Amino acid sequence: MCRSADAGGATAGGAASVTPARAAGAEGALANMGRSMSQRIFVSIASYCDPVLPFTLQRAVATAADPARLHFGVVDQSPPAGARVAAPAPARTSQVQVAPRDARGPCWARALAMSLHDGEEWFLQLDSHMDFEAGWDERLVQQALALGAPARPLVISSYPDAFAFEQGRPVRRVTTGGVLAQVLKADAAFAADHPVLSFQAVPVDTPRALPAFHVGAGCLFAPGRITQDVPYDPWLYFHGEEQALALRLYTRGWDLFHMPALPVYHLYNDAASGAPSRPLHWDEQQDAGRDHAWWTLEQRARARLAALVAGADLGVYGLGRERSLADFAAFSGIDYANRSLAPGAFVPRL
Repeated sequence: MCRSADAGGATAGGAASVTPARAAGAEGALANMGRSMSQRIFVSIASYCDPVLPFTLQRAVATAADPARLHFGVVDQSPPAGARVAAPAPARTSQVQVAPRDARGPCWARALAMSLHDGEEWFLQLDSHMDFEAGWDERLVQQALALGAPARPLVISSYPDAFAFEQGRPVRRVTTGGVLAQVLKADAAFAADHPVLSFQAVPVDTPRALPAFHVGAGCLFAPGRITQDVPYDPWLYFHGEEQALALRLYTRGWDLFHMPALPVYHLYNDAASGAPSRPLHWDEQQDAGRDHAWWTLEQRARARLAALVAGADLGVYGLGRERSLADFAAFSGIDYANRSLAPGAFVPRL
């Protein structure tokens, strides 16, 4: 049975942050309402038997500069006996519940969550175990606007810094006040039978946003039109999903960025997290009794990624025509056609 972590308390161990000022009185309420309606944020969350989901929803609302602008689209893959989880008012929640035995992996759930988008101006995809700095919503919007969105199609993304629970309270593990830039891991190499690669986030001490050639599926912010232009591929599974999304975005003319002081934190599933244990979709016990084994889904996903980089016609889930794979290779150092990795793929874009 999923349990809720303590949603209260101030965070410790992180950099101080300032909540953007809110207008006071009736005029302030009207101003905030107008801003909410013109800068609404859809928050897509796919959760799998996650006891930290209630904490994530509560913290997102409690720390938002304007919680009325938030619409959460939650795909909760938990036992049917579990209670429905919703974000606190004034945020809105749309939810789909799926029994764990019927779940078909993270990408399938994320595609389903994306389908709950209801015309909001902004789209934020998150994992179900996150913490937030005060004013996170305003900071994401302002950074995107500063980079030229929404007229300019762009994505702000990375692997966030960690947080953990200590005595039931969230504590941030901040590595930098600058940028977390995604690069290939030092030992990354193309395997003989699939194109999946491993990435990591490295701290860069800079106050400005940096160009990116990869994305983090658990923390991705973009104009809401991404739901129509680059819909999530439900036929992927987990490994390689970020590569596929980065390629589809880049070749369709979307620019990728890492922002400084990313105001979102991720609870990594290890012994140091201090959180209740949570199962993973591919755990042997979870996989037992399913009609579709996780390894079958994984093999299908690897074949689909290989087809994507080979230029196969995957319809709306395929590559775009604004930029080519050769353009991506020149920009990122990752050459899928020749299965080679240049030194630039292992260092940030400065």
